[in-house]
Amino acid sequence: MRVIFGSVKYLFKNIWYILPYAILPAVFLTLLLDYASLSELLTAFFTGNPKSDFLLNFRAMSLLRIDLLGGIYTVCAFVCFVVCLTLTLSVVEKHMRLGKRTLSGAFTQFGNLLLSVIGYSLAYFILYEVWVVALSAVLFAVSSIKSAVAVCLVSALVFVLFVLALLYLTTVFYLWLPCKQMTGFGNYDAFLYSYRLVSSVRRKLILSLVIFFAIIASFVTGMSFLPEIAFRAAMFVVFTFAFLNFAVRMETVYFTADKLDREDLIRSYREL
Repeated sequence: MRVIFGSVKYLFKNIWYILPYAILPAVFLTLLLDYASLSELLTAFFTGNPKSDFLLNFRAMSLLRIDLLGGIYTVCAFVCFVVCLTLTLSVVEKHMRLGKRTLSGAFTQFGNLLLSVIGYSLAYFILYEVWVVALSAVLFAVSSIKSAVAVCLVSALVFVLFVLALLYLTTVFYLWLPCKQMTGFGNYDAFLYSYRLVSSVRRKLILSLVIFFAIIASFVTGMSFLPEIAFRAAMFVVFTFAFLNFAVRMETVYFTADKLDREDLIRSYREL
């Protein structure tokens, strides 16, 4: 249960301690969403008249924008994500390892982690965009089926299978950053060790990611039918907690998989 719900417990218990690090990434990720395309795609699907436009599928799911303003948002989102993820991992790791919750903890490993986080974030971004391209292409091919009902059913099945594949690939190097933090290994050795750790908890980790993704996807789907202002306000909240949960889960799963004592929990028990 610590693998599945450990991050949620830590998140809500320490929300005011880590919340500031998620504000800027959430702002720019929200601005990257193509509300018109997402709303059009989902409305067409749930009204039984699925769209067959590859570009519409891509724009609805992609976080990459090629227009001038969208390009600025993309760069800002990536920079903020990298910097804030580095800070978040630093404070959370120090809190779990030493039981100390201080603002100075954000900079204790910032220099050592920054380059690794840049590569890590870039790898995930490329993986996600390749996934979006592949999914958009398959959904476009599915749309050639003459029956609208069959298109909806097959599209839903394809989406679920693609999501499971994406979440599995996500776990391959999910613990690489916390492993580098805790062990000081080089990139390759840290990957090998983190991969062995992931193998011991992969099913539970994938289950936790599936639950989290299902909640987020359901929420996004529902909010896409609201006016754009309400949609973006709701997405800001979603991205805030998604960012924090992504970062915190890495640390909680690593401590569980490597069978390490968490000083933040030990101190909490002592204070009772």
